[in-house]
Amino acid sequence: MKVVIFSTCVVDLEFPNVGKAMVEVLERFGCDCYLPSDQICCGQPTYNSGYEKGTQRTFRNQVDALLSVESDYIVGPAGSCVAMLREYPELLKDDPEYLGKARILAAKTYEFSQFLWRILGVENAGAELNGKATYHRSCHMTRLLGEAESPYALLEHVKGLEMVPLANAHDCCGFGGTFSAKEPEISKQMVDEKVRHIEETGAEILVSCDPGCLMNIGGRFNRLGKPIKIMHLAEVLNSNVDERRITYLKQMPV
Repeated sequence: MKVVIFSTCVVDLEFPNVGKAMVEVLERFGCDCYLPSDQICCGQPTYNSGYEKGTQRTFRNQVDALLSVESDYIVGPAGSCVAMLREYPELLKDDPEYLGKARILAAKTYEFSQFLWRILGVENAGAELNGKATYHRSCHMTRLLGEAESPYALLEHVKGLEMVPLANAHDCCGFGGTFSAKEPEISKQMVDEKVRHIEETGAEILVSCDPGCLMNIGGRFNRLGKPIKIMHLAEVLNSNVDERRITYLKQMPV
């Protein structure tokens, strides 16, 4: 199975270890991974800032880059960015040259956990990680991409990992891309509330499927001088893997 990796800006610049872990997990499950070098930002920051026409060039570049390799699927490590790619058919609806390409792109693009659980049917990735953890649900992945099950399903089978529910898990961490820059005081109050709820769990590890959220929450913990280990799901699923523990779903999720 050929998979194109949609690396995303934040992973490229801030969390390259996440991209490495994602590729290693996918290769373990038989995927041949390709990383087109011409890919750039998905365009979400500028588009959400009101530069709708100016971002069209970015959209087209990303379509060309990610479709430059003939693949079965396109997989990304950020629910927020994948949700943006899924919107390309609507965003490029007035571009007759790119509309068809955008539909092809959107149809085969998946977020990492979604791809593992819903497409590959992975139940237990064979990982082991000792510790107490809680999971942060990102707004875009849950509300825009519509994926709320796959991360929990995969984390449930990590050996040694005690998962603790996070109060008000549906609440935003205050990042919201450019929102944190435009409304820093409101953003600060939101992330402080998220930090408080995470502390209440007693978790040592914070897991998420959106690097932007991990950057925001982890940064706030750091500025407050409080300890927390932030991990993307790909890093968790790539920890101390014993392939003998790998299992697949008997029935694929709808």
